[in-house]
Amino acid sequence: MKNIATLILAVAAAVMALPAAAQFAKPGDAIKYRCSSLSVLQTHFFRLANRVNGLAPYDPKAAADNAAIVLAMSKLPWPAFGPGTGEGDTRARPSIWTQQAKFNDSAQKMVAQAATLDAVAKTGDLDKLKVAFRATAGTCQSCHDAFRGR
Repeated sequence: MKNIATLILAVAAAVMALPAAAQFAKPGDAIKYRCSSLSVLQTHFFRLANRVNGLAPYDPKAAADNAAIVLAMSKLPWPAFGPGTGEGDTRARPSIWTQQAKFNDSAQKMVAQAATLDAVAKTGDLDKLKVAFRATAGTCQSCHDAFRGR
């Protein structure tokens, strides 16, 4: 039993060590994937924005549900920014690949801020949620300003 568990862990580690670009058959697949994941993230972030900004009635459960989706989706698009995925149907700026460390740092800040947003949303406290939402929006905007074109 111990050998089977060790084997499973070894296989899992090997799979996780594969380059992110290997997940996609061609660059267009990576672009579609990241655009799709960012679109879902944006949809749920805007649903949360409507509640935070009083454009929709505040519902703590709906807010928490949307924040949880934002958190989950915030982790997905980054491996799809691999080499060769800067051309085609994308708004990604070349600076993503020329300033990779800065881009990766921005991505990690977004994920961390989304985790804070999720935790605050679970409390049901609208005032705290407004603060966390604005901080998350600021993190998104700073990345868009630096790395998103058109």
